[in-house]
Order: sequence, then structure tokens, then C-alpha cells
Amino acid sequence: MVASSPATSQQTGWPIGFWAAELTHPLRVFQEAGYEVELVSTEGGKLMMDGYSDPADPSGYSAHDVISRGYLQQQWFNDMLDNTKKLSDVNPADYVAVFLVGGQGPMYTFRGNQELEKVFAHFYESGKPSAAVCHSTTLLLEAKTSNGELLVKGKTWTGFADAEEEFADQAVGMKIQPYRIETEARKIAGTTFKVAAPFSSYAIQDGNLITGQQQNSGAAAAELVVKALQQ
Repeated sequence: MVASSPATSQQTGWPIGFWAAELTHPLRVFQEAGYEVELVSTEGGKLMMDGYSDPADPSGYSAHDVISRGYLQQQWFNDMLDNTKKLSDVNPADYVAVFLVGGQGPMYTFRGNQELEKVFAHFYESGKPSAAVCHSTTLLLEAKTSNGELLVKGKTWTGFADAEEEFADQAVGMKIQPYRIETEARKIAGTTFKVAAPFSSYAIQDGNLITGQQQNSGAAAAELVVKALQQ
């Protein structure tokens, strides 16, 4: 699983990172299926979750997220967040699948990250389940395969929807993201970007590319990864 290292939003000035549920909910699916999971990040070291995704955040936005709350009470999980390997220090050949964790950080740390694009394309071209959820799908706006074509060419996929961005912007009273994934994806010729009702659980598998719409879709995307691995 690949998460964003801490960053700062140039839009809001907020400290940003990964969205808790987009790590914990898929992690639970993988662990219950018997898989060993390693968490790596763009820069390595200590990770930080987006404030609104923390079940203990004063806003109460994610207070219902009992899965994240449970993981955060485990010492090994907190140790994992504090000591991630850097993406460049891992060998994709050592893993059976890749799962990109979303959050607000990826909009800055994943977009245009050629190293991550290459790693993701390596998994994809090796025939391994290659998954991304929510804002981590920003990587797919530019990621190319080894023949220089966009990875999403001819593919059907999903990611954070414009309607969801609108809801989030209205909730905090400002424009949160520097651009919108759905808007950008719909400019790409030869690819199909689909979204379901805002904040519903929605994941799509097209070959070994697996994508989830937002934080409520992480488990669904992970279940598609497990199913693909078991086949």
C-alpha cells in the first residue's frame, strides 16, 4: 500500500496527508484474507492523516469510523505509520499487488510523480492487481505504460467525483483542491470515467486495473483486489 507523505495544501494552507479510512478499511480486507501488507510512502518516514479523517478529530466528521478508531488503538499500527519505507527503496517484484491510498496529499505528491507512475505501471504490466482509490486516482491522469500510452487508454475507471468535491467545498466554505479529477479525466480521449451517487461505495475492475470512487469505496476496491489474487 502506498500513501502520501505529509504535505501542505497550496489551496487551503492545511497540513495534508492520507485519508484514514482509505488505509484502514482496505487493510482490514487484506489482513482478513491472510495477506501481509507493507505500507510505503512517497518520501518515507512518519505519515500524517488528514484531520477530517481522524475519528478523534474535534470536527466529528469521521467519528463514525470505528475501523480506523480500532486500528489507531493498536501500537503496531501506529509504529507502521511512524516508520514507512520510501517508495524508491522497495522492489515491486516482492509484492503481489499494489494499492494506492487516497487523501488530500496525493493531489500534490502523486500527480506528476514519475517514480510512482513507473512503479504502478510495473505492477499493471506484470498482470498484478493495481488499485487506486479516491484522490490517489490523480496518478492515472498522467501515468503511462512502457509503450508510452496512457495506462487508462481503453479503460473504465473511477475516482473522486466533481459532485463530491462540490459537497466538500460547500462544507468548509472554500475551494479545497487545485483541480478536480473527474473534470480532468473527462478531457482524456479514449478512456471512460464513471461515478456513482456521491459518497456511495463504488469500485470498478477493468482487467487488473481496480479503482474506487472515495473513502467509502476502499473496502470494495480491496475486495476486488483479493478476488483477483485468488483467481
